[in-house]
Amino acid sequence: MDVILSPITLDRLKETISDVVKGELTRHFEKQVNQTQDGDLLTRKDAAKFLGISLPTLLEFTKAGKVIGYRIGTRVRYKRSELEKSLQQIQSTKSKRK
Repeated sequence: MDVILSPITLDRLKETISDVVKGELTRHFEKQVNQTQDGDLLTRKDAAKFLGISLPTLLEFTKAGKVIGYRIGTRVRYKRSELEKSLQQIQSTKSKRK
């Protein structure tokens, strides 16, 4: 076994290990959240792009109940399958107005 001496303090070593573990847990959690039984969860940005609308419009649609957002911690995610249904409803509403 090799012993490597380093000028790092014990507190700095603990902090470094803690940062690495937190980063890995966060990455793992995000990966798990994005894999659901009924399809991918999309970020706000991806959901807006999928629907062809702006982020403020997505917020309005979410508040109005036209699309359903799921809060996961401090983030909001949208189920792709539900966005597809919402998109069909939004398009049929637009065509009825004409």
